[in-house]
Amino acid sequence: MRRLADVESNLLEQELDAYPVKKPVFTSGLARSGTTILLEILSKHPDVGTHQYRDFPLVQMPYWWNWLLKQIETENVPARERAHGDRIFVTPSSPEAMDEVIWMHWFGKLHDPAESSVLGADTDNSKFEQFFRNHVCKLLLARGATRYVSKGNYSLTRLAYIQKIFPDVRILIPVRSPLTQIPSLMRQHERFYEGLADNPKGRAHLRRIGHFEFGPDRQPINAGDHEVTRSILKLWANGEEVHGWARYWASIYGFVSEQLNNDPRLGAACRFVRYEDLCDSPHETLSAVFSHSGLDNQRRLLERHADRLQAPRYYDRALSETEKAVVGQECGEVAARFGYEL
Repeated sequence: MRRLADVESNLLEQELDAYPVKKPVFTSGLARSGTTILLEILSKHPDVGTHQYRDFPLVQMPYWWNWLLKQIETENVPARERAHGDRIFVTPSSPEAMDEVIWMHWFGKLHDPAESSVLGADTDNSKFEQFFRNHVCKLLLARGATRYVSKGNYSLTRLAYIQKIFPDVRILIPVRSPLTQIPSLMRQHERFYEGLADNPKGRAHLRRIGHFEFGPDRQPINAGDHEVTRSILKLWANGEEVHGWARYWASIYGFVSEQLNNDPRLGAACRFVRYEDLCDSPHETLSAVFSHSGLDNQRRLLERHADRLQAPRYYDRALSETEKAVVGQECGEVAARFGYEL
């Protein structure tokens, strides 16, 4: 498939040269922090092109695959609630995270918790970098769009490398209080675990698309601290879900905040988007999101989505006082950097 993708790029060489990628937008945060909401909203902007569910399995050949789909698709597919059961309804043309298929092809151990997942500005893989730039450009050509928007939760440990590939990148990092995010993460893990227990095809599909956040094949992101990653796995193995998730939350967002503090240029390209602000002050928050992304703030688009945003209450699971104390102990210092008092 990679060789066919190179053939596709060679045949489109002139078009790619005339269609440079400008200010791509990468959205990345731990699951259940608002990444899908932001992707859904940004994807409605007329300038934006994203990956879609139907891009799988030929993700690496977006131009030819989308041309073929246009020839064979004859009817609309009704929207269905996605597997998360979170009131988000999707069709094959809905925006989705598909970059991970490409990252996994070129960097084979990204999801091995025994290996660091960090790709920094010193990472050097010129063949991949050219391949990825061509890929994004081909996707924009296929969509008739000028601005690429990506959702990739695993990109949290690749932000510096992404900026190396796309120097004018704009990055959105959703963050959410661990007191509400952890119960949501636990619910999704339970849901996926139950749904995939006797479903080997489903598990194989999630592995192919790089979805290791929930279910029987759950793996944490190793942000460079092997001891912390091993301790997270041990907590989960011992059934200490809250404690494991809390340490994971602190590990990932602690890594990101420290990296941005130590790299002013990367920090300037990034904007944290608090989930609570998105729900409580959607107009102001979305306006800031569009501004940081370099997308013109379309009033009707903003208002249509802002009026629908609200904090979910359909799966509240209150943490016990003991669990809250654990979360406070593990996450308190990092959470305070984002204005959360646990």
